[in-house]
Amino acid sequence: MEALEPAYSTPVMLVIAAAAVALLLVLIMVVRLHAFLALIVVSAVTAVAAGIPLGDVPAVMIEFFSTTLGSVALLVALGVMLGRLLEVTGGAQVLADTLVSRFGEQRAPFALGVASLIFAFPIFFDAGLVVFLPIILTVARRFGGSVLRYALPSAGAFAAMHAIVPPHPGPVAASASLGASIGVVLLVGVPVAAVSWYVGSYLFSRVVSARVHVPVTDLLLGEVRDHDGGPDGGRRAPAFGVVLLLLLLPMVLISLNTVVSSLITAGTLEESALADTLLLLGNTPVALLISVLAAIVLLGSRAGSRSEVQALLDGALGPICSVILITGAGGMFGGVLRTSGIGDALTTSLGGLGLPLVLQAFLIATALRVAQGSATVALTTTAGLVAASATGLPELQLAALVFAIAGGSTVLSHFNDSGFWLVGRLFDMDEKTTLRTWTVMETTLGLMMFACASVLWVLA
Repeated sequence: MEALEPAYSTPVMLVIAAAAVALLLVLIMVVRLHAFLALIVVSAVTAVAAGIPLGDVPAVMIEFFSTTLGSVALLVALGVMLGRLLEVTGGAQVLADTLVSRFGEQRAPFALGVASLIFAFPIFFDAGLVVFLPIILTVARRFGGSVLRYALPSAGAFAAMHAIVPPHPGPVAASASLGASIGVVLLVGVPVAAVSWYVGSYLFSRVVSARVHVPVTDLLLGEVRDHDGGPDGGRRAPAFGVVLLLLLLPMVLISLNTVVSSLITAGTLEESALADTLLLLGNTPVALLISVLAAIVLLGSRAGSRSEVQALLDGALGPICSVILITGAGGMFGGVLRTSGIGDALTTSLGGLGLPLVLQAFLIATALRVAQGSATVALTTTAGLVAASATGLPELQLAALVFAIAGGSTVLSHFNDSGFWLVGRLFDMDEKTTLRTWTVMETTLGLMMFACASVLWVLA
């Protein structure tokens, strides 16, 4: 559903948005109402208060709930199945041991982050994080301490690449709106993402993990197992090459999808049966499905009989129901705010402040991010709003503008962002801890993106 014209003045709409977030805080942290129920209640109250017609309120809520579920449920379910097979058979332990032997214990978080940066080129944030989940948890189990030391560098890497580097949809759409060269954005965006990740995510994780202890959860992947990997400890763990193949398989398939779709869009490649087949195989849920089936074939015998494998996969799905439903409800809340016109009201008020274009773009993207939650929507919408002012700028300044918008669309992840709930639930953090860790890290990451963009803007 398209965003409606704001029913009230900008100050009133902002008060409604702030009151909605405050009500969520009270219901979840004070009343101790389950987050899923609290999000539904606040979404309904906010929709009515913001002036969405009463007859349309249920349709708006269901539309954004189902849209978020459609993008998250398959990815999380298939990713956790793959992760459960890797964990139980010892595959995750093999990869973790190899990682640690190459880089050492002290550099394990850094190695996880660098691997995630590479893995994140073609894979969206949520899919990549779920696939990497067993590796993160296995390394954290081995060395102990707060799981944040290992989780935040990896999650931050996926977030940085998703916001800045093509072929992810946000930077591609923003580049198109601004008339920026995709090639320049890609070439400059990789070092910008790496620098932003190193300071805003990796260094931050070292500080916060020393102050906030989050134990390694057994909720999603089960209890700690011995290094032999099998359920009874007697089965041989898979070879490193097999584990690496299973992790690279979805990456390769999704990369093929990205390359083919980009070539078709550019007119370099014509549509054909082969191209359509590669697009299908590289669709993210399909690629993960193929990877899960490959894992069953290659690892199934190590997990037990067919009935044991079936029970194993069935058991992997149960704990993630809450993750999926709460993430969907978070998307619902963000969708209600989006439809109400709160974001439009806020960006209109910021557009005429007479600030430097790079700062104005960052602030508008930040406002949209805070108001409606979706980083991709904030990125693409802001690019459209400032496009007219960007006409005639040199390529490096256009790329800097994309990065500034990406920074604004990254900061302040909170209750209306489905990613907030996904990260919090995957690592078994309550809402207060997620705000203290994930939200602050995203803000630090986004500010680093803006700092890099500002330097490029001046140098250009």
